[in-house]
Amino acid sequence: MIFLGIGSSLKSKFGDRYTNIKKTIDLISGEKIKIKKISSYYETPSYPNKLDPKFINVVIEIDFKGNSEDLMKKLLLIEKKLERTRQFKNEPRTCDIDIIDFNGSVSNKNDIFLPHPKISERNFILIPLREICPMWIHPILNMKIDDLINNLSLRTRNEITRVKECDIRHIND
Repeated sequence: MIFLGIGSSLKSKFGDRYTNIKKTIDLISGEKIKIKKISSYYETPSYPNKLDPKFINVVIEIDFKGNSEDLMKKLLLIEKKLERTRQFKNEPRTCDIDIIDFNGSVSNKNDIFLPHPKISERNFILIPLREICPMWIHPILNMKIDDLINNLSLRTRNEITRVKECDIRHIND
């Protein structure tokens, strides 16, 4: 199973944060990547500067025939199409796509870290991921997703809000 996290905190030429997420998913699908599941939309404060605009996030499950490097190249091009700029770490952005898990691979090569190194600290990944894959287990920590969520601080667990059900929960089934 391959999971991607998608986030947006700024509007783009395509529209608002929700539109950016939908456009990102459409562009991923346009790359002949099968979208299998999409979580609901969630809103969270920006990290680390909570004064920055809030993020809308989703997690999707995809089917991809290439390797993680090929996938990352496609995702970086999609971010660029959605006007993503990279000037400062953790800055607000129109589009952010992370590979969360690539078939349980553990890797640290070519600037691709698998699974995503901060997943166990991020409510905006864990909660939507649990929604679409409640039995997911962290490939390195060997921990169930519910245990990872329970390890988050109460404040972190309460800083995330489901804001919108996805119109299409399972695609191409």
